[in-house]
Amino acid sequence: MGKPIFILASSSVYRKKLLERLCIPFSTWAPEVDETPLPGEASSDTAARLAEAKARACKVVAAESLVIGSDQVAMLDDEVLGKPYTFENALRQLRKTRGRAVQFHTGLALWNTAADRMQSRVVSTVVHFRDYTDEEIHAYLKKEQPYHCAGSAQSEGLGIALIQSIQGDDPTALIGLPLIALVAMLRQESVSVLD
Repeated sequence: MGKPIFILASSSVYRKKLLERLCIPFSTWAPEVDETPLPGEASSDTAARLAEAKARACKVVAAESLVIGSDQVAMLDDEVLGKPYTFENALRQLRKTRGRAVQFHTGLALWNTAADRMQSRVVSTVVHFRDYTDEEIHAYLKKEQPYHCAGSAQSEGLGIALIQSIQGDDPTALIGLPLIALVAMLRQESVSVLD
């Protein structure tokens, strides 16, 4: 493979900012993928499947592209916490999560189009939320408006004030793009971000 073209199959500004940390030139493409979990599908399997589907849905691939797909599923016990989209939904989610632990499964896929080779991983993170008040929830939602964030709290922003602790191997996974895993995947494709 010659010098690959890197494509981030995501419209997320957070994933774009994360990928910029690796100092590789890339373009973005917003994939259209149905994010509905399959019946009986484990949340980690959903995250992996959707990450791969987003990578493969990229319509702007060149002959030698490395396409990066990612998806995240947040779980509170057996309940999926999706993107709230509204103040009311975010309020309900944050009331449910206070004083509890939420598991975030972040799927990551790297598709080498030249070899039609797909690498896929899931990086899990457990977030323990504080026992915050309704007043704190209201104040947070008014200031940050995390309505496009699964679980309704952005750890990379003011949402950190709602969190008691985070357990995981990669702090970037919680934001939506596990860079430690991505660097390892890129090395499997003979790409070093330090060259």
